[in-house]
Amino acid sequence: QGDPGSSRFYLSLEDPLMRIFASDRVSSLMQKLGMKEGESIEHPWVTRAIENAQRKVEARNFDIRKQLLEYDNVANDQRRVIYHMRDELMKSEDISETIEAARIDTIANMFGQFIPPQTLEEQWDVKGLEETLDRDMGVHLPVQQWLDEDSRLDEDRLRQRIGDRLGEIYRDKAEAIGPPVMRHFEKTVMLQVLDDSWKEHLAAMDHLRQGIHLRGYAQKDPKQEYKKEAFEMFTSMLDVIKHEVIGIVSKVQVRSEEEVAQMEEQNRIPQEFEYQHAEMSAMSAEAEADDEDVSAEPASPQPAKPYTREGAKVGRNDPCPCGSGKKYKACHGKLD
Repeated sequence: QGDPGSSRFYLSLEDPLMRIFASDRVSSLMQKLGMKEGESIEHPWVTRAIENAQRKVEARNFDIRKQLLEYDNVANDQRRVIYHMRDELMKSEDISETIEAARIDTIANMFGQFIPPQTLEEQWDVKGLEETLDRDMGVHLPVQQWLDEDSRLDEDRLRQRIGDRLGEIYRDKAEAIGPPVMRHFEKTVMLQVLDDSWKEHLAAMDHLRQGIHLRGYAQKDPKQEYKKEAFEMFTSMLDVIKHEVIGIVSKVQVRSEEEVAQMEEQNRIPQEFEYQHAEMSAMSAEAEADDEDVSAEPASPQPAKPYTREGAKVGRNDPCPCGSGKKYKACHGKLD
């Protein structure tokens, strides 16, 4: 209620705070002085021991927070970079310059994998470069044919020629689709790839953070190792973003309205045939089932015709009509 006064706190000598951080001399001294259990102790030694224990606990917690803050600062620095990139994308209506810069970096990285700098032509993996361009960019370039036709085509000129050819193909697609549609498509792809890659990177960072303390067994500073590997992962993520974006926008196929209608018609015809085939199969199955039901039913019995006697009825004691002279019951009458 705001009344003036003071608070007093009591702490047991068996409290974990005193037991871990305070000296055992306080407890042993109190026992020697004959202090009874439950009796309050007011002594400068006890107060000083509690203050020292609290100071040690606060220092330990500060070290823990400081360690966590240093680890979190690594992700925060990367997060600021990604958020700045995303804000720039959201504000921009035309990111064609960003796409062009990403294409140049992607081609340079891809080119360096198969044609290392300062190497002989015999060491170049031209076939691997052609396959990668076809697979990742959706463009088949006759690089080996270019080298065979032009002996002056060195490393720099070849890289420039590949970049110019890819840029020309991409600009033709943009003109066919229409610049506004292409700019919107580029922006959508860039944002989607950026968000997906950033989420995957955060998961990888958490995984790295969980096991980085094991580097201490190798006499290495876990924080420095974490910063180093996190930076390498972040740089690799940026390269992956550029590679995926350029791969997606380069593989886009341009189709006219007539071609789209023709493709839809071709896709519809097999579906109709499949549907008709399914109907015929169902009708055949029903017919077979009806035949089986008919064959399984027993044949209805024909009605018996009444017995018609051809001659006069012969009595049992009458002479047998066969002419034997015996009575009918003793002759042919036995067969009835």
